[in-house]
Amino acid sequence: MKHFKVKIPQHIFSLLKRLGIVLLMLQISRLIFFAYNQSSFPNPEFSDVLVGIWFDIITICLIFLPYSVIYLIPVKFRANRWYKLVFKLSFHLFSGFMLLLNLIDTAYFPYTLKRSSRDLIDTIFIGNDVNQLFTTFLSENILLIVLFISLIVLTEFLYRKTTAKKEEPHPKLLNLKHSGWLLFIGGLLVLVGRGVGLKPIGILDAANYTTNENTALILNTPFTFLKTIAVTGLEEKNFFSQEKEKELFNPIHSTQPANLLPEKTNVVVIILESFGSEFVGPENGKVSYSPFLDSLMNESLYFPRTIANGKKSIEALPAIIASLPSWTNGTYLSSPYSDNTINSLPSILKENGYSSAFFHGATNGSMSFDGFASVAGFDSYFGKNEYPNQAHYDGTWGITDAYFNPWVAKKITKMKEPFCSVLFTISSHHPYITPDEFKKFTTEGPQEICGSISYGDYALRLFFEEAKKQPWYDNTLFVFVADHSPASITPLYSSRTHLFRIPLAFYHPKGLIKPENNPKLAQQLDIFPTILDLINIKSDYYSFGTSLLQSSAGQGIAHLDGSYYHFVGDYMTTFSSDKAQKLFNFTRDEVIYIDSLRFYKKHTQENELVLKAMIQRYNRDLITNKTRVQK
Repeated sequence: MKHFKVKIPQHIFSLLKRLGIVLLMLQISRLIFFAYNQSSFPNPEFSDVLVGIWFDIITICLIFLPYSVIYLIPVKFRANRWYKLVFKLSFHLFSGFMLLLNLIDTAYFPYTLKRSSRDLIDTIFIGNDVNQLFTTFLSENILLIVLFISLIVLTEFLYRKTTAKKEEPHPKLLNLKHSGWLLFIGGLLVLVGRGVGLKPIGILDAANYTTNENTALILNTPFTFLKTIAVTGLEEKNFFSQEKEKELFNPIHSTQPANLLPEKTNVVVIILESFGSEFVGPENGKVSYSPFLDSLMNESLYFPRTIANGKKSIEALPAIIASLPSWTNGTYLSSPYSDNTINSLPSILKENGYSSAFFHGATNGSMSFDGFASVAGFDSYFGKNEYPNQAHYDGTWGITDAYFNPWVAKKITKMKEPFCSVLFTISSHHPYITPDEFKKFTTEGPQEICGSISYGDYALRLFFEEAKKQPWYDNTLFVFVADHSPASITPLYSSRTHLFRIPLAFYHPKGLIKPENNPKLAQQLDIFPTILDLINIKSDYYSFGTSLLQSSAGQGIAHLDGSYYHFVGDYMTTFSSDKAQKLFNFTRDEVIYIDSLRFYKKHTQENELVLKAMIQRYNRDLITNKTRVQK
């Protein structure tokens, strides 16, 4: 029997060698980056090198995909001199651009402590300072310029080694052999460039492979640039001076311990998927599909006038955990700033001896929650992959709540106290799947989501039945909040005045937090600061919310499709195109279409100034990676 042999055509070898040259150049530029910034990476590991190479390979596959596919198309004039020249120039254009980005970031990284993305171009071209920036960069980074030129020369030298000494016969367009190689190499580049998982690999995924401090070490600037090229970055605003801005708004806060709870009280935050105020809450005269949650909120410090800062789960998570709104053109987690260094609940608590874990029953990688959990500083992440019985998978999102929730309560017991745990439920999300064995415990309603929220409430009951058996239960602060309101078929809860209404409550099993139905306006951004005060943490922190125990008057700011909805007092101001547009009373349980802006001009002007200050600070701090307290 003859051995089966596959003869690889010469032009395939040439292509692979050229891609290998690019990989080599990226490794050299990575070493230069590390040499310049090694003080920023106190504990690099060998695994960081391997993961960094993998990210470089992914980047090469993405950027050189068009080049490779066109190069492999079997055409007769492949041997023509002009054809070779075009491919040589395009090769140097792609590889040179990748090297340039890495070397520019070598000098720019100390100012931002993150790999630059498309916002780098926006920053360079703000105002009329491009000439000054360019000359300054040249004068301060002569060595980097010399290194860049040297690498281009080296690239050209190695490129010449890839040219075949003997020309192959002219290929035919329909030749099965050559077309097969085209499909194979092209498909391989697509597969590797996409990354393995539910979604294409992104910037946040780097946090799953290393520490928060070292994500920039394994990423490369061409990758972060490519992943954000279609994402519009923030524009720095200059409504007024920074001194005036600070008078109106300052995100740097100091805790004021409430001394209501014992030192080292545990924290469990339960984020309830789609539990909007239309369907839950202990207020009189309203149908509720969450009787168990209502019973807990009746024993809690409860804020019925709470505003969700967005309409998506992916917007709720940074708001709740890090008090950061999604005022970018997409969401914060999908923005060029998603790997910024931030203050967060787990990071502040870690400084005070707390362990932490994030629980989300969905398939790992869903909405980049696992990546954000790493960036936020959680010690552990538990998703569908970590759950021991995959038979409880709901077939759509992940492990259904009635099974996942009690498991979480048991898993928390294995954590070192004091701890901070976050449970993000999933089953009250469309397509609203309730397992048959639990339908007898649920109540249906006029909207499809009613039964699903009823099931989510029953699953919450199962969590507490298990939690009460655990030794940590009596020494734990529980926080209940929805991620956002769900879609509604009613005019009232489809209106902007009620669209963002969700419940928020703080509960202690021993009654150490006095039960109260507090009418103050609250928002998800306030949760992180309020928890710090409740558990007596002493720290400065960065937050776009305020502690509900400190502020005398609350507010809520929601963001949707580029518009801001600013809730203060009894009125909601709509803000877009850098100015207030309309003013509505949001306290009435009816749809209000009367614009009251002209009657409350002073009120509106004051709110507009505050919001402008917040937007100005938000944009500047995200662009410059200043979203944390400098220590």
